[in-house]
Amino acid sequence: MNDSELDPEIAALLSNAQSSIEEVAAPSPKITMSKGFIKQTEEEPRRPGSIHEVDLSRTCFQKIENLKNETPNGFYDDPKYYKVTLTGENASAQRVHQVLSKYLTCTDPKDRSVYRQQIVTCYWELLRGMAPKMTDLSLPMPKRMLMRYGIILPSLFKAEHKEFFSKMIFENKYGEPILYVDEWFKEIASGRMTNSATDEKKQVRAANLTPDQAASAEQSRLMQLQSKNSGKLQSSENMLNMKESERAMIETELRNRVDTLCDHLPIMGLEPHKNAMTETQRKLFSEITDLLHRLSKNDKELAKVLREFQESKASYDSVQNKIEANGGAEIIQADKESVNTEFETIRQMAKMTIGRRGNQFPIFTREFYHCTENGTGTRENVIEVLRWIESIDPGVFHRIHKNVPNRIVPYILLVPTYGDRGFCWEPFDRYNRVTSRGRIVIPMYPRDLKIAVLTAVADLRWQVAKEKASYYWMEEGLTGQYYQHVEQMKLKGDLKEFFIEDYILWMTKESTGVQRLDKDVRGIFWRNMPFPKELKEDLRKRSLVYDELCKKDANREMSDGY
Repeated sequence: MNDSELDPEIAALLSNAQSSIEEVAAPSPKITMSKGFIKQTEEEPRRPGSIHEVDLSRTCFQKIENLKNETPNGFYDDPKYYKVTLTGENASAQRVHQVLSKYLTCTDPKDRSVYRQQIVTCYWELLRGMAPKMTDLSLPMPKRMLMRYGIILPSLFKAEHKEFFSKMIFENKYGEPILYVDEWFKEIASGRMTNSATDEKKQVRAANLTPDQAASAEQSRLMQLQSKNSGKLQSSENMLNMKESERAMIETELRNRVDTLCDHLPIMGLEPHKNAMTETQRKLFSEITDLLHRLSKNDKELAKVLREFQESKASYDSVQNKIEANGGAEIIQADKESVNTEFETIRQMAKMTIGRRGNQFPIFTREFYHCTENGTGTRENVIEVLRWIESIDPGVFHRIHKNVPNRIVPYILLVPTYGDRGFCWEPFDRYNRVTSRGRIVIPMYPRDLKIAVLTAVADLRWQVAKEKASYYWMEEGLTGQYYQHVEQMKLKGDLKEFFIEDYILWMTKESTGVQRLDKDVRGIFWRNMPFPKELKEDLRKRSLVYDELCKKDANREMSDGY
């Protein structure tokens, strides 16, 4: 890459390196954003609780009409983009500038390789200092774009890439828990999200805490307790809604039967006298008796569920009042310690999406970005892939509690890496296993976005099933059946990796009628992760293999309960 390809701003910086470095490293006054930046920040919708409170009434993802904006936002046309990005940051900004300058102008392959490795370290140190600033609504947009997409220098775009990125939708319009890195840090810093699960840290004695640390610790404890109470409240309310719906259905049937029973036809010529009950009406006595028994049973169950709901709501309100008395979760100042802890976790997540032999380069550049527009991991593209997955595997986000399936979409973090694999960080919050969201991570610049999302979803599927089976995960449920198959086949390797690879074949091949799985694996998946009924009927017309599986389904339904 020669000087003619460089952005005019960095070319000027390189011509007078020392003065530029001092300018970047030195503290500077607060930069005033252009009108366009301010407008975009103010228009960012903030839906209180919209992504953190699980809505059990939602059954699928909303279809997205527009995957990008019609007009570009102009963020990357600012000639001071690079300078604004680095100005006012920690000492690592100076180091990033030095190493990036050498990397872009170096022609020796060995030296470029050295500078490329150095960029990785200093770049992450730069992000460490920027992470706590993501709660600042006046933060210049170039800094936010660096955190979100890894874009530090607009000249590293191709023309078509620049246009595409400038049309990306900035806001979370759909209320789904899919977050970019800058949004993730914002939620962590403000206390609306807890830190991602890590190994337990050594607890500091309360006597050694400062007043601010003690207040923060108490607030964290209350938030954890509230998360647990929220799960109980949502579960009990869901059960209450079901029992009320069941009661309404029984009462409607009862009214219809009673109305039919009390409707008598007049006797022709003997008006106003009416006929006795018909044979059909007499048969209604047993039906009405049965409905009354069902209504009585429902009433007992509803009364029990109502008491549980009232107790859960009282506990939830009690903790909520304590949180509000301490200042409220919405106005907690940025917790630097929590952000720093989460930063280390996200750095580890980024490495895991890439793998040991992958491309660790953290900055967006046309040299490594080879995705199509629909293959880039934007929020809208990921939602579309998830919508496709759920159309084939409708139970993918369901967790069973008291025999009731609850659809709970996990938090999804989009990291700007050149990785190819998504993964599940945690299947659910350890303080709330009922309705809490898990956490999965997806790279934004993979070779195949669909495969990257599928690996993450498969990992989630495996971990949820394993946690559900607990100590018996090698014997019961999806994981138990799959483990026994692998043992029978005497396969050597990572069990979960085998499952993920088979799940990808299940979703991409078997769902289209192309048989790629072992017969036993196909049966395990067919029973535990069934396709929708319409797809099953379509598949049974294509092959006797699927027709046989459908017949087994019918036999199981007929023998259910015997």
